[in-house]
Amino acid sequence: MNRTDDRLLPVLLLCAQALVWPGAALVRGTAPTTSALLVAVLVAGSVTAALALRRARPVVTLVLVAAACALGAGPLPVGATAVLGTAGVGLALFTVAAERDTFTAVLCGVALAVWQLLQNLTLHGLSERDGLDLVLTALLYAVACGAGLLVRRTRRARRTAEALLKRAETERHRLPAVERRRMERELHDVSAHHLTAVVVTAGAALGLRERRPELAEEALGFAVETGREVTRALGAVRAPAPSREELPSPEERLRELVAGFRRLGQPVDCEIGPLPDGAVADAAFGIVREALTNVARHAPGAHTVVRCRYGDTRTDVVVTSAAPPSGAVAAAAHGAGLGGGRGQGFLRSRAREAGGTLTSGATAEGGWEVRAVLPGRSAAPAERGVARSYRLAQLTAAVGLVVQPLLPVLVVRAEAMPPGGSGGRVSAGLLFALLAAAQVVALLWLRRAPGFAWGVLLGLALLWPLAMEVGEYGGPVLVPVGLSLLATCVGVERVGRLAVRDCAVPRAPGGWRAGRVGRLAPEDRAVPRAPSGVVAGAVGVHAVAVIVAVTGREVSVPGWAVAVGSVGGVGAVVCAALWAGVLRGRREGVARGVREARVAGWAGEAVRDAWAERRRIAAGLETTVLARTADMVAQAEAGRLDTTAERAREALAAMRALLDTVRDSEGERQPELRPQPTLQALDLLARQCRATGRDVEIRLTGRVPERLPTAVDLAAYHAAETVLAAGGEEPAVLEFDTDGDTLTLTATGVPRAARPAVRELLAARAAALGGTLDTDRPGTVGLRLPLAPVQRQDGVMPSEETEERER
Repeated sequence: MNRTDDRLLPVLLLCAQALVWPGAALVRGTAPTTSALLVAVLVAGSVTAALALRRARPVVTLVLVAAACALGAGPLPVGATAVLGTAGVGLALFTVAAERDTFTAVLCGVALAVWQLLQNLTLHGLSERDGLDLVLTALLYAVACGAGLLVRRTRRARRTAEALLKRAETERHRLPAVERRRMERELHDVSAHHLTAVVVTAGAALGLRERRPELAEEALGFAVETGREVTRALGAVRAPAPSREELPSPEERLRELVAGFRRLGQPVDCEIGPLPDGAVADAAFGIVREALTNVARHAPGAHTVVRCRYGDTRTDVVVTSAAPPSGAVAAAAHGAGLGGGRGQGFLRSRAREAGGTLTSGATAEGGWEVRAVLPGRSAAPAERGVARSYRLAQLTAAVGLVVQPLLPVLVVRAEAMPPGGSGGRVSAGLLFALLAAAQVVALLWLRRAPGFAWGVLLGLALLWPLAMEVGEYGGPVLVPVGLSLLATCVGVERVGRLAVRDCAVPRAPGGWRAGRVGRLAPEDRAVPRAPSGVVAGAVGVHAVAVIVAVTGREVSVPGWAVAVGSVGGVGAVVCAALWAGVLRGRREGVARGVREARVAGWAGEAVRDAWAERRRIAAGLETTVLARTADMVAQAEAGRLDTTAERAREALAAMRALLDTVRDSEGERQPELRPQPTLQALDLLARQCRATGRDVEIRLTGRVPERLPTAVDLAAYHAAETVLAAGGEEPAVLEFDTDGDTLTLTATGVPRAARPAVRELLAARAAALGGTLDTDRPGTVGLRLPLAPVQRQDGVMPSEETEERER
């Protein structure tokens, strides 16, 4: 919000205060005194100026506004600071809750409420018959503080969602390039180590054929063995295992990097935890590598510590080097001038591209530290830590402000104080405050123990008429029971919101529609069961409370009219709260569903692009390198050394030509028609899910055949994709196995896959092949697909239809 918006609300409050006083007094013909106008101008000007700066200094603004209104309330008539003292203080407290941390917001709200309570007690004591104003003031502060906390949480959730979408979009473009580089690297290793060795060995044997004929036999055997190894290696390149244990993890890469610098003589210690695949791991690796290189260049021999911790909200990467040892200056001179002076800029840009920040600077011991804060598992922005001394200072200041109203009581002698007291009677305001506090505590327990919390909440509602009777309350009868009903409505709103939040689910990848990413199809919106028990209990209990409170007064309304009006009015209020919760929950569910649909859609696009790249390179392998390698093995088995050497050279040349083609095609646009992924693309799917923050493991047992029927292969992959696309932050494990002539998929850690829309889609995929779906166990999905195709009633085999569609 800009400066103009920050000034608008204080000016509106000032105008409203001017209408209440002195505007109303002038209308009645009562002109305020000059001194009163002067004090009012000073108070209003101070409050307005402070509120205009509330976003920059929210806590200071709250203290200034409260102090100014309290000082002006003494000399000014009633109502002269009513608007500024209520709405102005509430706006300042709202800003504190929205801009500062939760501890500070709650501390300010509690301190302000207790300070005002003690001030009223020192001025009026407990002899007030009706202390309802204290309850209303505390309610105002609670609402302002809660609204501010809700706004801050909403902003944080929005930033988290934006960061998650940004990460998913980054990974969408990153996965095909990573797959291309992986295959290029492994193809280079095959050509450099295997085929080159065959060419060199065969050439040496040909040159020494006359003098050492036994080398020819050894060269032929080596060519056969190496050719088969090349075939196996290229098969692994085309279809790597999806299990993460067979692939180097990011933390293993970092440890290997540290070990490499240790071999160069650098004393490096490391504390490296598990890291996810993806941009965060790449950024961490690049930052550590650049930082260690700078240490080796500018402070050789300095003891260095590398720390890398991956958490829910942030990933900390810290490289700290000690002061260079004596004699390292001369050694560092050899590295002077080797750098281009852009290392720090590259480090910051690398961290920024991953969605994080980086700082570097000298340490107090004379060393150097590079500290990067990268996104964590949930992509939520990391909150800054607060020192304990600062919290202690906050508490000390709050206690000092709270006990300030008690100073007159502590200083003035007891016999000098005016007589008062309530004669043993407890005021209604105190009882109302205690009941309201108990209801707030019950609301806080709704998440952990809903049944117990609702019992306490509804039981406390019946005590409000009793408090009115004991405290001899003579004010409006509906105000106390309305306050009680307000707490219940908050709980009902939460029940309605949670009941529908998880029901608005977009279709899984196979059912997405073009152009419908931003909204949901009507058939995809599940209608939740209304929490009828909670609604009926709330209406019944509060209707009884209203009837008891009203009949305790002398009213001329018939009893049946009181009962009907109570039930109707309470029912309307409770149903309105429920409907508000339903609307909010549906809005949150749709927003989260659309976000998850976008993330899953980008993941699917990334996997398909990477799979298309893999299939394109694999096609080149099959038509060139593998064919020539098989011919080389056949010639070697036939004992033709000359032809074997020639075929080995052709295979090596074909491999290098394929590598050149891969490099030249980098950055080219993928064709519109791409092959559908199969189970051989599961490693890409798992890698993409881990890169976006979810821990996913996919296992294929040894009983799963390498080649499956096309329909089963495609359906199994799409089922795995659908299960993971349902969303969730829980670690998921997908295991594929065979049971006789049936392929089984067991997915654990996927509670959202049991939603109606996802379950229907999985059941349709299984039924198309004659399979079954099991979602009886919580968080577990079981799918069984027969390997032998089942003929449908129209005589068409599902596998034939799928193959025709693929063609």
